[in-house]
Amino acid sequence: MTKRLDRALITGGCGFVGSHLAEHLSRQGTEIICVDNLATGDRAHAIGEFVEHDVTEPLPRLPHCDAVFHLASAASPRDYFRLPIETLRAGSLGTAHALDFARAHGARFVLASTSEVYGDPLEHPQRESYWGNVNPIGPRSVYDEAKRYAEALTSAYRREHGTDTAIARIFNTYGPRMRPGDGRLIPTLIGQALAGEPLTVHGDGLQTRSLCYVDDTVRGLIALALSGHAGPVNLGNPDEYTVLEIAERVREVTGSDSPVEHGEPDTDDPRRRCPDIGLARQALGWWPETPLEKGLGQTVEWFARTGEPLR
Repeated sequence: MTKRLDRALITGGCGFVGSHLAEHLSRQGTEIICVDNLATGDRAHAIGEFVEHDVTEPLPRLPHCDAVFHLASAASPRDYFRLPIETLRAGSLGTAHALDFARAHGARFVLASTSEVYGDPLEHPQRESYWGNVNPIGPRSVYDEAKRYAEALTSAYRREHGTDTAIARIFNTYGPRMRPGDGRLIPTLIGQALAGEPLTVHGDGLQTRSLCYVDDTVRGLIALALSGHAGPVNLGNPDEYTVLEIAERVREVTGSDSPVEHGEPDTDDPRRRCPDIGLARQALGWWPETPLEKGLGQTVEWFARTGEPLR
């Protein structure tokens, strides 16, 4: 099943992934309504009709939309540690309000969930059938459990109301427009390398990550929206690197000779993170196409060009 997306509502549309999604859809001829409260988004990244609004309140009256992409949430540890209650409310009340809008308009609803629902996984690589290993009361739980609840609510709307829903589990997306000081791995390492500072690695650095360039993630979200698949579907890159290897790649791309500096391990930091994308390949015809070196190069170029300070 495919749908024509004449108009799409994107909550969190001024954020990192949301703004890239809006840009890609706009290029394909889709009108965009961007809803964002600017808690972590940037008004300068808005595309289409911008509505400043907190999704924890019911959405205002808006034109009919064919799709709703629900991305509104703090997504970096620094932000959700700073906004713990707001993050939980965005995943609960915000998801309910976005689902109510989609249901009223007969729109396709796409939830941007996260690989964090798998927690510190006991299964490797992680398949969609894995239920996860999450600490429900740890400091990261405000994000992990918000997304797990959002998935449960999305599934309930599909079962009880017949709402046309889909769930995407996004793995470690990176690229231009990330905020330099948001605390995530790639902007932190790039910012430090460009400033000639030591590259911070928490713990022994042998924990692994799978990095997916933002253009690939956005292609996956659009493919899911245009399909009839309910998900959950993993959207990520199955190429797995240790954090130390990623730091070395950043040094190579930036030409930096910054040393690696080990810090204390992060609480509940996953030791391994790698998606099984067999379902995405089969159901969506999707897989990541951007090699790490190319994606890092484009990201470093953007950071160097914008010259944004760490904050």
